[in-house]
Amino acid sequence: MRSLADVVAALELRYPPSRAADWDAVGLVCGAPDDTVEKVLFAVDPVAASVREAIDTGSQLLVTHHPLFLSGVHGVPATSYKGRLVHDLIRNGIGLYVAHTNADSANPGVSDALAATLGLTDLRPLAPQPADARDVVVVFVPAEDTDKLVDALSAAGAGAVGDYSRCAWLGTGIGTFLPGDGASPVLGRVGSVARVPETRVEMVLSREHRAAVRTALVGAHPYEEPAYSFIEVAELHGRRGTGRIGRLIEPMLLAAFAEHVTRGLPRAPAGIRTAGDLGTTVTTVAVCGGAGDSLLDAATAAGVDAYVTADLRHHRVSEHLEGGGPAVIDAGHWATEWPWLAAAADLLRADLEGAVQIAVSQLVTDPWTLHTY
Repeated sequence: MRSLADVVAALELRYPPSRAADWDAVGLVCGAPDDTVEKVLFAVDPVAASVREAIDTGSQLLVTHHPLFLSGVHGVPATSYKGRLVHDLIRNGIGLYVAHTNADSANPGVSDALAATLGLTDLRPLAPQPADARDVVVVFVPAEDTDKLVDALSAAGAGAVGDYSRCAWLGTGIGTFLPGDGASPVLGRVGSVARVPETRVEMVLSREHRAAVRTALVGAHPYEEPAYSFIEVAELHGRRGTGRIGRLIEPMLLAAFAEHVTRGLPRAPAGIRTAGDLGTTVTTVAVCGGAGDSLLDAATAAGVDAYVTADLRHHRVSEHLEGGGPAVIDAGHWATEWPWLAAAADLLRADLEGAVQIAVSQLVTDPWTLHTY
C-alpha cells in the first residue's frame, strides 16, 4: 500500500499537469493526500458505472482519462448528477484523479497505446510538441577536481541524456588568472599570474534545473570565483505530442486494415467507419486516440496512407478526401482511448514497485448503446 500522495506523485511524473491544455481540468479531483491506497482502478469515464465498480472492487483511487469537471462549479450538491458522484466517492473513501490532455501528449501516452494495439512500429508524434527547454552548462575546473564537479552537477540534474546519466564532454587546457589584493586563491598567489591545468566541462540540463545546477556548481567548485556559463539550446521537437505516426509490419489493403482495426480494438456500439478507396495499400498510419479531426491536415501533411481516430464529422471528412487526404477510420472515442488504461496501469504498477493492486475497468462506457445497419 502507498499514500494517495505517493500515487499521485507517480502519476504526475508520467503525466505532468503542466502539460495539459490550458482549457483542460486534470489532477486530483477529490481525496486526501495522506489517505492509504491499496487498490487503484483505471477507467476512461468518470461516470456512475465506473464509480460503482470502484466501490464494488474496494478501490481507494479511481483514475480516469476524461475529466469530471471541465467548467467552473459553485458547489457539488448530491442533488446534481456530478455532485452525487463526488459524494459517492468521498463516502466510500475513494479519490478521483484525472489525466487527460497531459496523457494524450505524453511519451508514452494515449496514442502510443492505440498504435501498439494496431501493431504499428517506428512511432513518432503526429503533432510534435517542443522538447523541454534545455541549457548547456560550461565550467572550467582544475583537472584533479573534475570528477567531483561532474558528480555534483549530475546529482543536481545535469548530464541526463535519454537512458544515460552523468554525460559530460571534457577538454583540457591551461587556465590563467591574476589574483587581486582582496582575493583568497586556492591556487596561485596574490599579485602573480597563475597558470593552471584545467578541464573544460560541458553538460546538458533541462532549464528547470538551472538554479539547482548553479548551486551545486558553486558548492562543489574549489575556486573562490569559478568561471562558468549557461548556454540556451535552440528549441527542438521532442518525442511528446498529440497523435502518433507509425508503420505496419506488412502492408495491407484499406479494407483489410479496417478489419484489422476492428479486431484490435474493443467492441463498442459506436462501431468502425471507414472512408476512402478500399483498394488503397496502407503502409504508414497516423493515429489519435479520441477526437482527432483537428489533426486531419497534419495527417495529410505527413503523407500517411490512413488515419485512425474518432468523432469525425461529415463535412470535414468529405472535404479532407476531396482535397487528397489519406483514408480515415473513425473507430469511436471510447474504443480508441481504452487501450491507454492498461498501458498506464502497467507503468504505475512498475513505478510503485507492485506496492498497490491496479486493475483496468472492462466496462464499456461509450454513451452510444446500439448500432443498427
